[in-house]
Amino acid sequence: MIFVDTSAWAALFIPNDPRHEAARFWHEQNQEQLVTTDYVVDELLTLLKARFSIQAAIRAGHFLWSGRSCTLSYLNLQDIEKAWKIFRSHRDKGWSFTDCTSFALMQRLRLSSAFAFDKHFSQMHGIRRVPV
Repeated sequence: MIFVDTSAWAALFIPNDPRHEAARFWHEQNQEQLVTTDYVVDELLTLLKARFSIQAAIRAGHFLWSGRSCTLSYLNLQDIEKAWKIFRSHRDKGWSFTDCTSFALMQRLRLSSAFAFDKHFSQMHGIRRVPV
């Protein structure tokens, strides 16, 4: 199972994103199950609506909630508490709270790979960012 970050979803859904082709190619070649979180979906839909259009956000939401491409995992209280601990203990990093929730979920699910273009995923110990 591979975790998917906002940066990868954005690259997939935005055709003029400079990483769109790399994201599309990796996504088409990938055979593993994908998982993302409700926090990532929130961040993505907000980004798409603010920078592009409500239609782009709605299309992405329909795609993600359809379950065709990934499993949507909802964070629980323990994930959020763990994220808060990560957020407080890594003050030298530029990690967003959403990044920290992603790391917390990845730890709970014992995931070591993240489909992400966000360099922060390369900074977390034990996580391999794909595509390389």
